[in-house]
Amino acid sequence: MGKIRIRKVKVLAKETMKTLEGKVAADFESNKLLVGQILTGRVSKKMRNKIAGYLTSIVKKELKKEEAKQKDQIKQ
Repeated sequence: MGKIRIRKVKVLAKETMKTLEGKVAADFESNKLLVGQILTGRVSKKMRNKIAGYLTSIVKKELKKEEAKQKDQIKQ
């Protein structure tokens, strides 16, 4: 089983992804700073860290999918 995240984390992370499409990275620390800037006063420090971690995992999954597609294209 994977980590279970509350709905608020997922909703705020998707909102942040839409707002900062090009700036979200596979690095937790940079995502934490971005989330802190966007959601200042709306969430606690613990919630900010959870959102930043979720964003990081989303970006890493997308990068992994792209690498797999590139490997498949090379094999063909």
